[in-house]
Amino acid sequence: MARMLAVLLLLAAHAAASASAGVTSPYRRSLLMLPDMPLDADVFRAPEGDNAPEQVHITQGDLTGRAMTISWATPKHPGSNVVRYGLDADNLNLTAEGTVRRYTWGGTYQSPYIHHATLTGLDHSTVYHYAVGHGYTVRSFSFKTPPKPGPDVPIKFGLIGDLGQTFHSNDTLSHYEANGGDAVLFIGDLSYADDHPGHDNRRWDSWARFVERSVAYQPWIWTAGNHEIDYAPEIGETVPFKPFTNRYPTPFRAANSTEPLWYSVRMGSAHVIMLSSYSSYGKYMPQWTWLQDELATRVDRAATPWLIVCVHTPWYNTNDYHYMEGETMRVQFERWLVDAKVDLVLSGHVHSYERTHRISNVVFDIDNGKAAPQINASAPVYVNIGDGGNTEGLANSFRSPQPEYSAFREASYGHATLDIKNRTHAYYEWHRNQDGVKVVADKAWFTNRYYLPTHTN
Repeated sequence: MARMLAVLLLLAAHAAASASAGVTSPYRRSLLMLPDMPLDADVFRAPEGDNAPEQVHITQGDLTGRAMTISWATPKHPGSNVVRYGLDADNLNLTAEGTVRRYTWGGTYQSPYIHHATLTGLDHSTVYHYAVGHGYTVRSFSFKTPPKPGPDVPIKFGLIGDLGQTFHSNDTLSHYEANGGDAVLFIGDLSYADDHPGHDNRRWDSWARFVERSVAYQPWIWTAGNHEIDYAPEIGETVPFKPFTNRYPTPFRAANSTEPLWYSVRMGSAHVIMLSSYSSYGKYMPQWTWLQDELATRVDRAATPWLIVCVHTPWYNTNDYHYMEGETMRVQFERWLVDAKVDLVLSGHVHSYERTHRISNVVFDIDNGKAAPQINASAPVYVNIGDGGNTEGLANSFRSPQPEYSAFREASYGHATLDIKNRTHAYYEWHRNQDGVKVVADKAWFTNRYYLPTHTN
C-alpha cells in the first residue's frame, strides 16, 4: 500500500508539472559583468612542494567505466610519469605509466608538463585511491568508478556549462559540491582564457587548479565549446582546440570515433553522446557518419535506457543571444534524435537557463509550411545550462511572448542535477546561485522515452 501511494503521488506530481504553463522567472539578479578572479586568488593557489603535481583531473577512460584517465601537470620538469593506485590508501600496489607533453602558445607561453595515464581493468562501483608525483612531492586522491551499465542502475549527474573562473563560477562549483553527484556532464566553455589578451594560457592553468577540488575525485565528461577553439592566426596559432586537446583527453577511440571532440560513454543506465558544434557535421563528414553509426548500431536502450546528447550550441533557444546559431546542426540531426527517442539534449553557450517541453520541428518542409516546433512525445527535452558563471555576464534578453514550447527560463547563474532512479524515472533540478546560497528554482520528473514513452515529460 505504501509503495502504491508513493507511485500515485509521483504520478500526480508528474501530471502537475506536465500541465504547467511556460514560466519566465521574475527573479532578477545583477547583470553586471564580473571580472575573473585575480590570479593570486586562493582557489588558484598552486600546491606546496617542489615541482608538486597540480591541475589534477580525471575522466572516464573507456566506454563502460572500467578505465579512468588521470591527468596532471608539473611546472618545472616532467618528474615521474607513473600513477600508483589501489584499493587501500596505504597500499597503492598497482601502477600505470602515462605520457607527457608540452605545447607553446603565441610565442611567449610554454605550458607546464602535461601528463595523462589511463588506469585499466578497474571494477565497477569501487573506490580507488591514487597518487601522482611520487619520488619528489606526492599528492594523493581517490575516485569511485561508475556502476556497471544496466537498465535499473541509478546514477546522479551534475550538469554544468560555461563555467569560467569568476566569483560566480566559484559559487556554482561550491553549490554542486554541496549537492553531490557521481560525475559531471560538462557542456563546454571551460576556462575562457581566450577572453584575455593573447588568449592568456595562464588562465588554462588557473582554471584547472580551481576545479581540481571536484574533478580530481570524480570524472567530468567533456563537451567542447566555442571558447575551446582558440584559433588565433594573428598570433600564429592556427590549430583549433590546441590547449583543450593537449589538456583534456576523451575516450573517443573506445567509442569508434576518429576525433576526440565527438564520442560517447555509458555510465549506469545512461548512454551519453558528446557532439561538437564547431567541427564539420555535413553529410558524409566524419562526425555525421559517426553519429549515424552510433545511433544505429551502438545504442542499446534495453541495457542503457537513458539516452542523453550533449552539444554546446543550443538547437532550441528563446533568448536573443545566439538565437538560432544551432539551426544548421538541428536541421541535420534532429530527425535522427527523434527517431532514436533521445531523452534529453543538454547545451550551453547562451548565458542563462532554459528548459523546454518535448518538442520537435521535423515535419516542416518547403511545401507544408509547418515551421513552428510542435509537442512530440518522442522528442527530447532541451536544457540550456550555459549559466555556470563566466566573465561575459548573463544573457537576459528573452524573446516575448514566451513560446509555448519553453517550459521555464531565467537569466541567472547556477547548475543542474539529473538523478536517474531506474529505467523509467529521473528527477531533475536546476539550482540557482542566489546571494551566496543555492536555491532550487526549477525541477521536473522525466520519464524514459524507451520504457515509458506515453508520458509527456
